[in-house]
Amino acid sequence: MANIERNYYYKLITETNMKILVFNWQCIRNPFGGGAEVHMHEIFKRIVAMGHNVTIFCCKVPGLPDEEIIDGTNVIRRGKRSTFNFIVKRWYRKRFSKEKYDIIIDDINKIPFYTPRYVKEPLLAISHHFFGASIYHEANAIAGTYVVLAEKLIDQVYRETQFAVVSESTLQEFIDRGFDRRNFSIITNAIEATEFPMAVGNKNNKPTISYFGRLKKYKSIDHLLKAFAIVRKSIPESQLHILGRGDYRQQLEGLAESLGIAHCTTFFGFVSNEDKIKLLSQSHIVVNTSLKEGWGITNIEANACGTPVISANVPGLRDSVNDGQSGLLYPYGDVDELAEKIMEVLMSEELLQNLSQGAVDWASSFSWNESARLMLQRCLEVIAIHRQKKR
Repeated sequence: MANIERNYYYKLITETNMKILVFNWQCIRNPFGGGAEVHMHEIFKRIVAMGHNVTIFCCKVPGLPDEEIIDGTNVIRRGKRSTFNFIVKRWYRKRFSKEKYDIIIDDINKIPFYTPRYVKEPLLAISHHFFGASIYHEANAIAGTYVVLAEKLIDQVYRETQFAVVSESTLQEFIDRGFDRRNFSIITNAIEATEFPMAVGNKNNKPTISYFGRLKKYKSIDHLLKAFAIVRKSIPESQLHILGRGDYRQQLEGLAESLGIAHCTTFFGFVSNEDKIKLLSQSHIVVNTSLKEGWGITNIEANACGTPVISANVPGLRDSVNDGQSGLLYPYGDVDELAEKIMEVLMSEELLQNLSQGAVDWASSFSWNESARLMLQRCLEVIAIHRQKKR
């Protein structure tokens, strides 16, 4: 793209009120939301603050209005969570195609909306990761196969679409599926530094290992409980904190009982942002055992509290851990190796201090303001590419 054309569109978009429509299954207030919704909300609320108009179309949430404004973004809720993908095309043709949006964002999460088949405006897709076979760890065979087949259609329907992905691992997934690297840019998750200590604080008197995130089967939190049972044999005063809610909590509590660690394992359930920061700051280590993630925003949040992360070396999570600086990586599913890594850190004051300070330094390199700037720039590029193709 010629610089003169890029400069023209940058001036056009930054000096006018650009209209952006985002399709996402869930909004930031949806209790089933996760990192994908945080990524969307934090970036696009900042784009609103830059003077642009953003509308998010998502599924209904019991107890929430059909339409509201959240941090400046217009949120429109329609349809059920289980079938929302079937109404996106109808609502686009019925309403949104007539509202003259400058660009449409397709935030792909599990089941795609296949927007390249019907959207006429400039289109940018956001992808966090493919579930692939990992969905079977969470869903039954029928639902899992539905997701796998739906994702396979991405290869055909989105082949020529412009993308923003959250990590190098996700980009590589697309490359392995035959996509053109030139159609991609990386816009990572981040943090708002002012909301975190960005320093190493006082730790609990007892060695504390924490997990923070949703309690889902594919997150493999059972690996942490099994590793902790091993750690307790060498560090009997250690304790485990589980922060977060989810439908796998009952099974995890049962496992803690059977492993004999229930008395030193605390399930906090949902925690407020203030309590989250306090508990993460007081922890010595945060552990992330997930089978697969798009990136791993909880890793950076722990680092911003001055706490290193021991994480499974899997796509997405390996992108959010600077191995040897902000934490350590271990082979997914290797419970003995996980236990060894935990004990290695807890038994070495020097290593713990180095990783804790390294965690803060690593977290300092991520900014939602920068991610929002990159997203706006990406929108500019997509609009310019769309204009060129129409010539």
